[in-house]
Amino acid sequence: MKSIKKDKIRIASGQGFWGDLPNAPIDQVRNGPIDYLVMDYLAEVTMSIMQKQRLRNPEYGYARDFVDVVTALLPEVAEKKIKIISNAGGVNPVACKDAILASAKKAGCLDIRVAVVHGDNILPEMDDYIAKGHHLSNMETNEPVINVRDQLLSANVYFGAKPIVEALQMNADIIITGRVTDTGLTLAPMIYEFDWDMDDPDLMAAGTVAGHLIECGGQVSGGNFTDWETVPDMEHLGFPIVEAFPDGTFVLTKHPGTGGLVSEMTVKEQLLYEIGDPKTYITPDGIADFTSIQVRQQEQDRVHVFGIKGRPATPTYKVSASFIDGYKLVSSLVYCWPEAIEKARAAAQILQKRASSLNLKIDEFRAELVGLNACDEQPDSVSKGADEPTEVQLRIAAKSSSKEDLNRLGKEIAPLILTGPSGVTGFAGGRPKASEIVAYWPALLDKTAVTPVVELYSIG
Repeated sequence: MKSIKKDKIRIASGQGFWGDLPNAPIDQVRNGPIDYLVMDYLAEVTMSIMQKQRLRNPEYGYARDFVDVVTALLPEVAEKKIKIISNAGGVNPVACKDAILASAKKAGCLDIRVAVVHGDNILPEMDDYIAKGHHLSNMETNEPVINVRDQLLSANVYFGAKPIVEALQMNADIIITGRVTDTGLTLAPMIYEFDWDMDDPDLMAAGTVAGHLIECGGQVSGGNFTDWETVPDMEHLGFPIVEAFPDGTFVLTKHPGTGGLVSEMTVKEQLLYEIGDPKTYITPDGIADFTSIQVRQQEQDRVHVFGIKGRPATPTYKVSASFIDGYKLVSSLVYCWPEAIEKARAAAQILQKRASSLNLKIDEFRAELVGLNACDEQPDSVSKGADEPTEVQLRIAAKSSSKEDLNRLGKEIAPLILTGPSGVTGFAGGRPKASEIVAYWPALLDKTAVTPVVELYSIG
């Protein structure tokens, strides 16, 4: 057994999703001491987006802005010995690693060691899994995945903290993963630094809760908060930091002098984010009981979290798959006073009737009226109870299994300007084109059926 390396570690969140504040991870490194910088880039739909990018260009398929962040931080990360852990690798973590090493070489940081965790992408072997009896049935409908096999865009196993721990044991400085759970990014350094037994359900639950609290970046430090008006200096929102201890307790905080708010209520709101049964929060590393969590404000922007209980891990991994579920078309027209609402509704009816006369296959059609006097230069007219709006946006959306029929419908929208009710003042984006609808397919897979791969690379 190895000894505990530190009696406290500081794990900083740098990104809550792909497209989060670009400067957040840089601020986390420069505004105060941290030991680890973790960045979560992957939502369920993100994997399908990255897969489509990789199909167009084999060098793509990862969060390319992650490379920019790491490049900006390389000298400071090396000097301060901060380790970076991120699932920015998406569906192509090896290409992400290549870009990082190229940047490190250019910056003269020749001692940087980069680990890659992959093996989560099971789409290439999907037929083999089906042939071996792995039905990968939809967790909501119980349909077998073979029903949508030809429409699949992505299929990735949610690995947990274990392969990241292995990468840390290899003394990696930067760890790039594919589809690893958001919580596993934070749990892994706790396991590694504190020599935690991965069969201890309470410790696994504690690290999982810590990861859940910072996985959405600034959401736990005042962003997207119900009492948003109480949050100071939101334009300089400080991202959260977990101060973790060997006994499984931790303090949620942020760098002094940054904007935002860390309070019992911001913590409790984040705890409730995206959970089902609060007693059974399932991850690959174990099951956390959220009803056991104790939250106490220590001082300003410091919240103590403790008392967390857990249960052993399940024998399955969750699989996040996506597939093409038909096509959609979206467009809009703006109608002006007088009778803006009546004209917009009439235009929608005309469009539907024209689609019917053309025998177009439209599975769903929606017409929504959006906005109220957005272009009115005299906003007081709304508060004074104007009889009708000065303009309204008609937003049209249609769904079909036929891409061709939707594109034909798109040719009927602009002509409404001159062949429908009067008063169209806006038509944005040109003729709309049908686009794919990406649907989510959650499933379970025996852990014995797939093994994560961990590899270490360096410039030398």
